[in-house]
Amino acid sequence: MKKPELLIPASCLEVLKTAVNFGADAVYIGGEVFSLRAKSKNFSPKDMAEGIAYAHARGVKVYVTANILAHNRDLDEFESYLEELKTIGPDALIISDPGIFMMAKKVCPDMEIHISTQANNTNYATFNFWHDLGAKRVVTARELSLEEIRQIRDHIPDDLEIETFVHGAMCISYSGRCLLSSFLAGRDANQGACTHPCRWKYALMEETRPGEYYPIFENERGTYILNSRDLCMVTHIPDLVAAGIDSFKVEGRMKTALYVADVTRTYRQAIDDYFTDPKLYESRLDDYREEISKGTYRLYTTGFFYGKPDENSQIYDNNTYIKEYTYLGIINGQNSQGLYSLEQRNKFCVGDTIEVMKPDGKDLTVTVKAMTDSEGNAIESCPHPKQQIFVDLGAPLCDGDLLRRKDR
Repeated sequence: MKKPELLIPASCLEVLKTAVNFGADAVYIGGEVFSLRAKSKNFSPKDMAEGIAYAHARGVKVYVTANILAHNRDLDEFESYLEELKTIGPDALIISDPGIFMMAKKVCPDMEIHISTQANNTNYATFNFWHDLGAKRVVTARELSLEEIRQIRDHIPDDLEIETFVHGAMCISYSGRCLLSSFLAGRDANQGACTHPCRWKYALMEETRPGEYYPIFENERGTYILNSRDLCMVTHIPDLVAAGIDSFKVEGRMKTALYVADVTRTYRQAIDDYFTDPKLYESRLDDYREEISKGTYRLYTTGFFYGKPDENSQIYDNNTYIKEYTYLGIINGQNSQGLYSLEQRNKFCVGDTIEVMKPDGKDLTVTVKAMTDSEGNAIESCPHPKQQIFVDLGAPLCDGDLLRRKDR
């Protein structure tokens, strides 16, 4: 039984390092163009090269998304971008457009190509089509059940890998091919500029009564009729493995380091426990549920894996995340006085009780005993975004440890 890859998203260099430190087998990132996440921080060529070197030094792969649906105007620049990626050297490119696929084969002949979920990969004939063209991996459409994925595995070559989303936000449109953003906001989701209109609140207006709005109700729960719950399969690892999935993919290239640390560590623990002893995995299901709920999320669903979702997979009364913890920063060194360095992500104060998340699964509850600014002056709090500070938490820490505070 093959142990699946744990594939984690990263929006920037800090998050990539967090994913690597907290247990990812591979990380997928986007460059500054052509990656379907225009509002994400994304990676400059310099950061991409540094991130790939950091990951490779720790045995972790890096895949680069280049999965827009390209227009004519994109093609010349796209070829230049592929030449640049060839020099930088990621482990694979994630592509959805057939023309871009052929261009990538020509420009980067020695690099793996993975077919994005944007290509709507719903059957084994499609998988075999891409394999015949030279693809190494195909990402399943999110609309497939586990039984359909099992059937695909039975009808494709052993060397063609299956990658499947197992956690994160769900798109209301088929495999992410949405036109709502283009129609309502003039921003093309298929070019990376989605405004997420599926999370908006809608009302109904009758043609002969302009200005009179009527709320839309479904099962008397509210009006957010397109707002899906988030996918979570951490308590269904055995079924995912039995379906023949090679890579467990987490959605979230616009998420914080706290989200990535929490999800990566939880899935890493769950996968490792299952492959150590299925009974150990079963005994810890409540632990996985508790920990995975410490990140931001919109309640959870199993999506299409066990059949067509019903009304219980939607959230009708709001479009907000559940959030139990606030991200404070990541330890990145120590000064001559023995204080630990970090770049502040949210304000906290001397005397606060906070948690230290460690990659090995341990959490430490500590009290902030002292704090100084970058010049060594004692301060009581750190109110400025990205402020460089040094802290004494009364406990030994390591680079990469993440600080969080439970919301009151």
